[in-house]
Amino acid sequence: MNDILYIVIPAYNESANIVNIIDSWYGIVEKHNGNKKSRLVIINDGSSDDTFLIASNKKNDYPLLEVLNKNNSGHGATVLFGYNYALENNADFIFQTDSDGQTNPNEFESFWEERNNYDMVIGYRNNRKDGFQRIFVTKVLKLILALCFKVNVLDANTPYRLLKNDVLKTYIKYIPKDFNLSNVMLTVILTKARRKIKYIPITFKERQGGVNSINMKRIIGIGVKAIKDFIVISKNLSSL
Repeated sequence: MNDILYIVIPAYNESANIVNIIDSWYGIVEKHNGNKKSRLVIINDGSSDDTFLIASNKKNDYPLLEVLNKNNSGHGATVLFGYNYALENNADFIFQTDSDGQTNPNEFESFWEERNNYDMVIGYRNNRKDGFQRIFVTKVLKLILALCFKVNVLDANTPYRLLKNDVLKTYIKYIPKDFNLSNVMLTVILTKARRKIKYIPITFKERQGGVNSINMKRIIGIGVKAIKDFIVISKNLSSL
């Protein structure tokens, strides 16, 4: 098979992690190179450190690496930017993960093997190592989604997901521009549309370096805004 794979990784102030992230994920696109059209796409979200420069310096060593630069707009908006970029460049399959080193490239193959059997293959974080606060937020989010959208999702916001081009293209239009919880909405939308979704357990390590830019105060702020947005989006999804 010559399927074109785009791995989309947003990065914000990840100078401590970005070399290891590129080194560890590049082998995946090299293995599934789609006649050399597959790409590892690092998207620098307006970092104030040297993330963009460090990542760009790796391009000579890795011909299937692309490093994009954009103004800071947050994780969810940067993920959307990456999804749209992959669609514009005719990726057959789009995989998204994060740049903090918490996910494991060695677990990718089980996702790839299921790519033609499901519309989205998504990891659920088994035995998480990222702290009680994050686990609590995930449980609260699951409850909120059930109330707002009448859906039951195992792990809505996992940064480890593989999507088909046509599926992403069909449903990405329902997500507001610059929406901060874009992966959450993708999970909700595909669930409500009764698309075929497979959950696979993944390991989820502690952050491997750098500083987490999200704290509880920001989480609460994002959550309050998200609930308001969810109510509006829920009305738009009534036809699904």
